Amino acid sequence: MGLQEIAVGGIFLSPLLLYAILGFIATFVTRMLLHWLVGQRALWYEAWFDISLFVLFTAGATFLFSVLLESS
Repeated sequence: MGLQEIAVGGIFLSPLLLYAILGFIATFVTRMLLHWLVGQRALWYEAWFDISLFVLFTAGATFLFSVLLESS
């Protein structure tokens, strides 16, 4: 897929939207798993941690789909 625009009904969408949705889903699943395993009191600054997870997962999805899949 890479970083090319996606046409949906004549409207061009950025692929970063799809990567952000994947990052949000991965962040949500990770947070649910962490709350189940560790509990709520183990993390300081939970909002910063959530944003950091979202950015890391979104960057990982972007790297995975744009670099690794483009080379093959």
